[in-house]
Amino acid sequence: MEISAASASLTSSGLVPRLLPPLFYPPQARTTSCAPFSSAKLISPPHRRIPPSPCLADQSASTGVNVVDSDPIDAVKRKAIDISPQLKGASIFLVGINNHIKTNLGKLLAESLRYYYFDSDKLIAEAAGGNTSVQALKEADEMAFKESETEVLKQLSSMGRLVVCAGDGAVQSLTNLALLRHGISIWIDVPLEIAAKGDDPFSSEPSPELYEALKANYEKSRKGYDTADAVISLERIATKLGWEDLETVTSEELALEVLKEIEKLTRVKKMMEEASRPF
Repeated sequence: MEISAASASLTSSGLVPRLLPPLFYPPQARTTSCAPFSSAKLISPPHRRIPPSPCLADQSASTGVNVVDSDPIDAVKRKAIDISPQLKGASIFLVGINNHIKTNLGKLLAESLRYYYFDSDKLIAEAAGGNTSVQALKEADEMAFKESETEVLKQLSSMGRLVVCAGDGAVQSLTNLALLRHGISIWIDVPLEIAAKGDDPFSSEPSPELYEALKANYEKSRKGYDTADAVISLERIATKLGWEDLETVTSEELALEVLKEIEKLTRVKKMMEEASRPF
């Protein structure tokens, strides 16, 4: 695809609807309300049953959630059911350095909440004709590329019941940060050393080239990450659970922490709304 054609495609107003097949397109666009969940089922791979960790008994005592004798995914789904009425279909935007941990977490949250999952960077790449084309566009016409990022976020933020893994462009401009306020933004803080292992979760060593690229992006995006509604730190959760190896933390354990943070945020919002009502 030529650069000019890619630019025109990315900045057209019909970008996201053209990319989403009918089965996965949300029931209705929304601004302040959300339509009931469609009868169409989300397609996701079956989850492997994971033995309870030694710290699960401690988690049960401190959280009140009985996770000792159940599959961890069941605990996540129960928590998702508990908070859904308070969430009211608000979309969730995951920000932070892109990595397999963030991606797997986003997909698990979408499945548990019965939301739709999207990766904003992948939407842009698909519209441009692939990763090579979008990289060429970014190098040849950075302004057009940034406009495409804003256009994708604008359309995604107008919908409900989404979990979006947002790229770094989502936090590098005031316009894009404002669009994230249409939902709940969560910073998934993963150490660069782990993120630099790429998409291979079994890789033992980070890629030096990828590490430097991620470090540069991190420094440009850090202030934007700090504006998120909540922070989920992989290092902090590993310490809480008693794990020395950060990569021992499962997607289910991360998802539980995200859902608890969302529960706190919705509770605070409700209290503020009640406090603002006239006597």
